[in-house]
Amino acid sequence: MSENENNPKFLKRAGRYANLSGSAAGLAAKLAGEKFLGIKIDRDMHSEQLKGILGNLKGPIMKVGQILATIPEALPPEYAKAFQELQSNAPPMGWPFVRRRMKAELGHDWQDKFRDFPHEATAAASLGQVHKAITADGNIVACKLQYPDMASAIDADLNQLKLLFKLYKQYDSSILTDDIHAELADRLREELDYKREARVQKLFSYLLADEENVHVPDVIDDLSTARLLTTRWMDGDKILNHKDDPIADRNRIAMNLFHAWYIPFYKTGVIHGDPHLGNYTLRDDLSINLLDFGCIRIFRPEFVGAVIDLYKALKTDDQALAVHAYETWGFGNLSKDMIEILNIWASFLYGPLLDDSIRTIGNTDNGVYGREKAQEVHAKLRELRSGVPVPREFVFMDRAALGLGSVFIHLKAEINWHNLFNDLIADFDVDDLRKRQETILPQYGLEPARIG
Repeated sequence: MSENENNPKFLKRAGRYANLSGSAAGLAAKLAGEKFLGIKIDRDMHSEQLKGILGNLKGPIMKVGQILATIPEALPPEYAKAFQELQSNAPPMGWPFVRRRMKAELGHDWQDKFRDFPHEATAAASLGQVHKAITADGNIVACKLQYPDMASAIDADLNQLKLLFKLYKQYDSSILTDDIHAELADRLREELDYKREARVQKLFSYLLADEENVHVPDVIDDLSTARLLTTRWMDGDKILNHKDDPIADRNRIAMNLFHAWYIPFYKTGVIHGDPHLGNYTLRDDLSINLLDFGCIRIFRPEFVGAVIDLYKALKTDDQALAVHAYETWGFGNLSKDMIEILNIWASFLYGPLLDDSIRTIGNTDNGVYGREKAQEVHAKLRELRSGVPVPREFVFMDRAALGLGSVFIHLKAEINWHNLFNDLIADFDVDDLRKRQETILPQYGLEPARIG
């Protein structure tokens, strides 16, 4: 018997590989049978089975699945939809784990630092769980504790994701996923560092300081470590509890969300990369609490500039400017047919911004915002028989647009998105953005983005 076989971490990791490998292998076998043997499968049923297996695993695979669901046809649509619906079904870790983790992070006298620290978690997320506690000086705080052995879990999940991508590429090579995998790997590993998340949270507090309708919780530094993040507790209601409120209220909520996400992006090239419904709550005055800063993306100023260039290109039908924007994002070797296909997807994403009228953002197709348009784009890519690599920076920009779009649709918000967007970018300048990054980001221990 090898030394590893007596190692609890090895056994746990092996069990995780077994679950994930079995799921990936099952998907591979069914897709292969469908393609090469003509065996028709019930993809809806199989995707539900896959969701049931993955949904009971703590860790990054849940977050990866939700992100993949927003990338057009990176996986078969039935599986993407199932991934998008993944939730944290696994129960939180019990009190023995909490006690050990708190002692390891804050010392043997950690309980003296709290007036009350409940045994039960308030919420369980993909990488950690949250306890609502009261500090010794009477402040109500949220203590986020990272689950054990998350680095190994990420390695296991990313290896299986690579296998899943490889298998699907054999079935359908119209979307090339190497850069998607690399991007997800970097962002997930960043999420393990709660010290970095604390710095990012302080950055967002600074960037949104003038937005009275957006609130970022203060970080409690002396109760935070690399695996424990303690912040002020912010009371708030779920956004979807207000989807039937008067239209004026729903519009205010949507405007606040728009500013929370896109002011940091266009002013400093930074975006909150996880527009999940659990990452913001609503106050009584309809202002929002913005939460969970583990997944952020810092973009090159040129990339942000190209977002605006593409808007202008679609508005004026300037093909040369559109090509410049795509190439700046990282799309290469663009044929005329490929440009036309990319323009279909871009026109869908930019549609509400190009329309100078009060309107909803759109509607959901088959329960997934953008799915019908993504299928149209995918079909045309398959006809080209030439795979398109998805640039790294595009992954989280696309995710933010689709994720927020879904929330706006739930709210049925009716806004002139054209005016809102144009007001936001009115003074945009790439050189100014570069200077802001070089001035502001190092103050928070973050590096400006220089490559895709």
